[in-house]
Amino acid sequence: MSAPHNRRYNKIAMSSDLRRFPFVQLDVFSSRPFEGNSLAVFPDGRGLSDQHMQAVAREMNLSETTFVLPRDPATEWERGVRVRIFTVQEELPFAGHPTLGTAFALRGSTGAGEVALELNAGRVPVRFEDNAGQPVFGEMTQVEPKFGLIHDRETVVRATSLRDGDIDPSLPIQTISTGLTFTIVPLRGLDVIRRLQVDLARSSEYLRQTGGGKFFYFVTRETVDHAARLHARMLFYGGEDPATGSAAGCATAWMVAHGVAQPDERVLIEQGLEMLRPSRIFVRASCLDNRVVNVRVGGNAVEVLRGEVSF
Repeated sequence: MSAPHNRRYNKIAMSSDLRRFPFVQLDVFSSRPFEGNSLAVFPDGRGLSDQHMQAVAREMNLSETTFVLPRDPATEWERGVRVRIFTVQEELPFAGHPTLGTAFALRGSTGAGEVALELNAGRVPVRFEDNAGQPVFGEMTQVEPKFGLIHDRETVVRATSLRDGDIDPSLPIQTISTGLTFTIVPLRGLDVIRRLQVDLARSSEYLRQTGGGKFFYFVTRETVDHAARLHARMLFYGGEDPATGSAAGCATAWMVAHGVAQPDERVLIEQGLEMLRPSRIFVRASCLDNRVVNVRVGGNAVEVLRGEVSF
């Protein structure tokens, strides 16, 4: 690069008019770097407009990016730390790995036993467990589950371009929300879920018409890790999500409601293996008066980099 170009570049790069917003990036639902689901957390997003937040999320190009909006300590104690969640396309009222990862980032090295977030979907507490010789474990309590439509198998096969016989006939296809709505689709085994190819346009239209949320969450009881209860995949926006904590919460309620897991039994959902981003999502839920309640989704998180965005 020529000297004049260098001088012009440095003048732009060092401009005092630039605003600088630090961020930290974590891998969530894993205790090892380069696994799990990546998340960028901006610990102070004050001064960013909605349009700026969306533009920054597009620039980060991760599944989600979160923006913390600090408030006075009394308000945060009562209502939680205000956090907004953006994908590359839109703002979400709730999402699992951004909630867990942001709580880990806010906790830092404080040793706090709980960090509560105020999301668009409401207040979500994240509790932490410190056990000697093990990575810190965080567990969020999602909003109470809402059970929706049980779907016809043949209709779902047509809507998704699955093959006849791919769906496990012993379990229902059901729409559930624990802050974000998903439709849980049980498949027969690993062979089926590994060759999964979904017509996203047709499936999105079907889900829109039936109130089934935006995405299917495909699961099978056959797993790679024998300690896992479900193997899961979630395809979206023409890609795939390595760990979907919001969908895992819905699957938790589904498992307890239909006998795949017992009330208050903590079980493992494995996800992301097909992407070489293995994720370990630990889930449990309770029962009260024949209702599934107290859905909890947890795992680990590890910091992988720090930086700043300037504009």
